[in-house]
Amino acid sequence: MTQRWSEADIADQTGRTAVVTGANSGLGLRTAEVLAGKGARVLLACRSAERGAKALGQVRAAASGAAPELVKLDLADLGSVREAAASVRELTGDRLDVLVNNAGLMMTPRGKTADGFETQFGTNHLGHAALTWLLLPALRGGSGSRVVTLSSVAATGARIDFADPNFEHRRYNPGAAYGQSKLANQVFALELNRRLRAAGEDILSVAAHPGYTWTGLGQGMARSYRNPVLRAVIGGGNRLGEILLAQGPRMGALPQLYAATADGVEGGEYLGPRGVGGLRGYPVKVNPLTPARSEAIGAALWDLTAKLTGITPDPA
Repeated sequence: MTQRWSEADIADQTGRTAVVTGANSGLGLRTAEVLAGKGARVLLACRSAERGAKALGQVRAAASGAAPELVKLDLADLGSVREAAASVRELTGDRLDVLVNNAGLMMTPRGKTADGFETQFGTNHLGHAALTWLLLPALRGGSGSRVVTLSSVAATGARIDFADPNFEHRRYNPGAAYGQSKLANQVFALELNRRLRAAGEDILSVAAHPGYTWTGLGQGMARSYRNPVLRAVIGGGNRLGEILLAQGPRMGALPQLYAATADGVEGGEYLGPRGVGGLRGYPVKVNPLTPARSEAIGAALWDLTAKLTGITPDPA
C-alpha cells in the first residue's frame, strides 16, 4: 500500500458490477460515484426512493461506463432485504463482483425494526448479514469478488450481548447499541472470511472503517430525538467535532474503496485511516479488534444471526 493511496490509484473497473448500500448520501454516495467513474456498473441500494433517485442522477453524471441503477432496500425489514437480493440477482444475472455493506444508523432513540429487532443491531448488522448471505450465489458468479463491510471506531470497547442483543432485558443506551452493531459488522466480516476460506471459495470478505468522517449522519441522529436539549447537545457536539477533527466523505470513503478495488487486499483484513486514533488520513491496514479475531465469538454471532433472521447461512 502506498503512503497516500487515493482515488487516482484505483484501476479501471470496467466490466465489474458493484452493489453499494446506503448509496443515497455520505460515504455510500461517494463510493458509488467513484466506482461508476472508474467504469463499474453500480447498483445503488437505497431505502428512500426520492433520495435514491437524486443520488442516481449524481452517480449517472459521474459514470464513465455502464449506467447505474437503483435497487429498493430497507435493511430494517427482512422482507425488503429478500426482495432486494432477488432484484440484484436478476439484474446482474448472478454475476456480482463487489458488495459494499455501507449503510447504517447511528445512536438512534430506542426503536424496533419491522421484524422486532433493536433498530441499530437489526439494521446495521442483521440486515447486512442477511443481504450478504442471500447474494453469495451472485458473488460466486463474479470475478475476484469481494464483500466489504463497514465497521467503526465506535466498535472499540463495545461488546455483543449474546443473551440480550436487542436490549429487551437491559436498559437501552444509544451509544452501546451503536457500538454493538458496528462490532458485529467487524466480527461478521472476519467470520465470513473464515467460512469462505474453509469452503475453498474465491471470494474475499474485508472490513473497513472511515475514522471520524462528517457525513450528516450525526445531524440526522440528533434530529431523531424529541427532546430539544438532546437535539442541541448532540447536534452541537457533532458540529464542534466536525470543525476540529472530522474529515469529509472523499477521504472517509478511501478505506472502503481500497478494500473494494486495490490489488493485494487479503480476506480478513481491516482497513482504516492511518492518522492518530484512526480518526482521519489515508487508508492503511489496521489490527482488527480482539473479538473480531476470536473464532468462538465469530461462530456465536454467525449462529445467532441465522437464528434471528431465519436465513440459511452461506457458506453453510
